[in-house]
Amino acid sequence: MSFASRSQNNITVGFQYRGVLELVLFSAPITVPCCVFLFINGTMLFTLRSKSVFRETSRYILLYNLLFADTVQMALAQLMYLLSVSRIWMTYPVCGVLAMLTELTNDISPLTLGLMSLERYVAVCYPLRHATIITIRNTGVAIIAVWAFSSLNVLTRVILLSEFPFEELESLQMKDFCSDIAMFLGPMSDHYDKAYACFLFLSAGVTITCSFIGVMIAARSASTDKASAHKTRNTLLLHLVQLGLSLLSTINDPLIIAISKILDRVSILRIQSILYVCIILLPRCLNALIYGIRDQTIRPILMYHLCCRLKLPRLGSQPR
Repeated sequence: MSFASRSQNNITVGFQYRGVLELVLFSAPITVPCCVFLFINGTMLFTLRSKSVFRETSRYILLYNLLFADTVQMALAQLMYLLSVSRIWMTYPVCGVLAMLTELTNDISPLTLGLMSLERYVAVCYPLRHATIITIRNTGVAIIAVWAFSSLNVLTRVILLSEFPFEELESLQMKDFCSDIAMFLGPMSDHYDKAYACFLFLSAGVTITCSFIGVMIAARSASTDKASAHKTRNTLLLHLVQLGLSLLSTINDPLIIAISKILDRVSILRIQSILYVCIILLPRCLNALIYGIRDQTIRPILMYHLCCRLKLPRLGSQPR
């Protein structure tokens, strides 16, 4: 009996070790890059608050808002991913809070991209009035309006959750991992989510496209700075690409629901991890890299902070 007990304990420990090893090997290729990009985003946010030129310029304030929302979104998404791969089931209220915070920050990106496009449009088409229209105060009011609009969407989702008969549940403990899909507890929530996503991205897309067309028309004018118009045109094209990448996140849930009907659970989890990296993680990592490398004002200061304030020969002298 003693030998049998020891053998059974060895087998149990072996399975537990295998489970932990598989968990580490499965989550490490995703968690490590995410931590690296969180560090880059955090450094970028610190950079945008380190100099008065960034704190007092509207387009850098809007960029800070965009990166802040992306960083919080990425951190929340990674937390929910680690909880799911660790097979930690939460209660519906806790999952609801995480899902709503994720939804709140997810809406900020397309709305902020629309504001950034309008700011560039005014800078090119109305250069003499840019300083009076795009002020620090107006920028702050616009950012508050963006967060208020996103919060209203979250409040509407919370109200729609009231249609689900929670009192009929044996327990508030979830029987699956926490995700946005798990909080679609009624058909009305699903219909509202689709309608809101279409409205959000259509509005942002129309705003960026109209700004792009306005800049192209202004570029043909003899009184317009050609170099500035050309640079703004490329920036607006970049905003369209960023909006397209953000739009990919809206197809994540429908894809998972579709494949869940034809594949087993293990295959679903693997595909979900791939979609998480390509659709959720990468688009939010690119913003900091694109602006950090592309902007001549941000680049030297960002590299200085990324290198832990070391004075490297290749970076030149320390930024003042």
